[in-house]
Amino acid sequence: MLKLILKMLFFMLVLAALFLLEFQLFGQDFELLFSQQRCVEWFSRIKPYGWAIGIGLLMGDLILPVPATGIMAALGNVYGVIAGTLFSVIGSAGGGFIGYGVARILGRKGSRYLASEDELDRFQRLFDKWGAMAIIISRIMPVLPEVLTILAGIARMHPARFIVSLLLGTFFTSLLFSWIGYSSRSLPGYGIMAAVLIPLLIWPVFLKIVHHKKGE
Repeated sequence: MLKLILKMLFFMLVLAALFLLEFQLFGQDFELLFSQQRCVEWFSRIKPYGWAIGIGLLMGDLILPVPATGIMAALGNVYGVIAGTLFSVIGSAGGGFIGYGVARILGRKGSRYLASEDELDRFQRLFDKWGAMAIIISRIMPVLPEVLTILAGIARMHPARFIVSLLLGTFFTSLLFSWIGYSSRSLPGYGIMAAVLIPLLIWPVFLKIVHHKKGE
């Protein structure tokens, strides 16, 4: 499972790098999403319709290199904890549903370039056992949520089980980072910085857990 996850991560990072290059060349406004203070200021200026853009960006996180937790914090800062959480759940879970649906339609045939049949069989057994928990935990981390939603579709995870796992993980993640953004209104830069750094610090723990489960 770890090997397949790493392959997917590499593919997503390459795709993200290509988009970053494109936006570096043609989209200077995209850079403000990575500037804590400017991101909050931007959402404040476009407050009447900024929530819709926030939802769209979180959905686009499936393929775009968007700092999702930073956007969640900015939405919480500008719109408050309840509205920020709602917008974040709609956007982030919406992207997850799209990734799962596309991967489920493509199925194993579309994933053969990533792994052999034997690897896919072993992955599916592991995913059937640990997939729900992995999806819930992954929602707080960068890149990995998109990878696991796609893998859930490839493994043909039961739709109801996937939906419950996705919504649970997305809700608590959205609530946490909306609260971080709201509680740091006096110093929004620090709040969004924390929203970006916290997921990065959790990454090593998650990989260690996956490696441990692989050995069981």
